[in-house]
Amino acid sequence: MRSLWAGGLVWLMCALPATAASPASRAFWTWEAESYALVEDPAVAEEAIAYLKPRHVDTLYLYADAYQGRNLIVEQPQLYRAFIERMHAQGMKVYALLGSAYLNTENYVLPSHRAQAEAMFRRVVEYNASVPETARFDGANLDIEPHILDAWDEDTREGLLAGFLDMSDALMRIKHAHGATLSVGPAIPFWLDGIELEWKGRRRPVSEHTIDLYDYVALMDYRDKAEGSDSILSHAASEIAYANQVGRKVVIGLEVSPNEIDKVTFDEEGPKVFEQEVAKVERALRKEPSFAGFAIHHYRAWRRWEAREWDPGQAR
Repeated sequence: MRSLWAGGLVWLMCALPATAASPASRAFWTWEAESYALVEDPAVAEEAIAYLKPRHVDTLYLYADAYQGRNLIVEQPQLYRAFIERMHAQGMKVYALLGSAYLNTENYVLPSHRAQAEAMFRRVVEYNASVPETARFDGANLDIEPHILDAWDEDTREGLLAGFLDMSDALMRIKHAHGATLSVGPAIPFWLDGIELEWKGRRRPVSEHTIDLYDYVALMDYRDKAEGSDSILSHAASEIAYANQVGRKVVIGLEVSPNEIDKVTFDEEGPKVFEQEVAKVERALRKEPSFAGFAIHHYRAWRRWEAREWDPGQAR
């Protein structure tokens, strides 16, 4: 009787239609003005959630630091609490976005600015410790890019990258010292895998040092095609492979903002081509343990870009 039941169950499972795989997670980087509007105005927040959900965007990297003389995470933390609770009620996640052109946070890799970097991160950790789980940030994304410093060149880059790793190590020590559970990772350019650096007695690509330190990386994989040479998949290959080995995650960052270098953005290609190329990346990486979806730069740029008039037949 048991064997008949088991055989019937196998037949039933084979007869059922295959369930389509869930789409990969999508996040938007959301910068200062947009983030402050989202947390300060419930109507803006509700409209954004209604916009994001049909587009499979389940995560916001929400700016959580000072802007134009205010620092809402310190002065009005209840605004972040209400917004995060609203997002969580909709099954969506919120990461604290730390780093800003407004604050020139690229300087935070310098020893003279280390205290500012630590204070920035500690504010988020302490906020999370002060609120119920439903109101906590799910993670943090650090946008601190030493390569945009004026001092960056062939002679200085190793020292600046070592400063980035030292800063990263200090921030993760704060996380662990507080027993914080939020997932922490930086935005990094894909070409860090081509720069080897000796750090703490080990010489290896900077991308590997970085992946070892953090819970995940958001790889700024800014290309407008999925496959072939100089493509999204080719530039992500080494980071995906290494993260698989060490049990970390990689989020693939994509760009839709205007840029004078056409290949780094989907700005001219449009939404249809974007979705075609993203689908190719997702199919290629779906079974990779480290693949953790996409992050798109950025929320306001996407809305302007999507609202433009596009040729419905536009495709490669």
